[in-house]
Amino acid sequence: MMKGLCGADCSNCEYGNNCGCKGCDSPFGKKCFIANYIKIGGIDAYNAFKKKLIAEFNALNIEGMSKITELYALNGAYVNLEYSLPNGTKQKFLDDNEIYLGAQAECEFDTDNKCFGMAAGMDFLLVCTYKENGADPELVIFKKR
Repeated sequence: MMKGLCGADCSNCEYGNNCGCKGCDSPFGKKCFIANYIKIGGIDAYNAFKKKLIAEFNALNIEGMSKITELYALNGAYVNLEYSLPNGTKQKFLDDNEIYLGAQAECEFDTDNKCFGMAAGMDFLLVCTYKENGADPELVIFKKR
C-alpha cells in the first residue's frame, strides 16, 4: 500500500493509477501543495493548517451544513464538479489534476438526499451541494482566503 506524505492511501486511487500519477512530488505532473506544506513546515504545521481550514469551513455557518472534523486529500477529478451559472453556462472551478483538501457533510434538513461538499486549496474555500454521485451540483460559496 502506497501512502502519501499526508497519509492518503494512494494505492486505491483508480484515477492516479490510470493517469500516471508520480506520487507526492508531482501528482499528475503538478506540484502538490499538501506535500510542499509538509516538506517545508513538517507534519505538525500541516495538521495545524488543516485545523485552521476546518475552522474556516465551520465558521461559514451555512444553514443545514453539519460541522466537519476532518479534511482529506482528494484528487480534483473526483471533486471538480460542473456548476450551472445564472447566465445559463456551465463552469468547473477546480483542476482535475490538482490535489485538494476536502470533505463531505450531511445536509441536516434536506429531504432530497443532498449533501455538502467542500474543497480547499492554499488560497480558496469552495462549498457546494450535490446529490448521489455528484448529480445536480449547486455552488454555495467560492471565496478567496
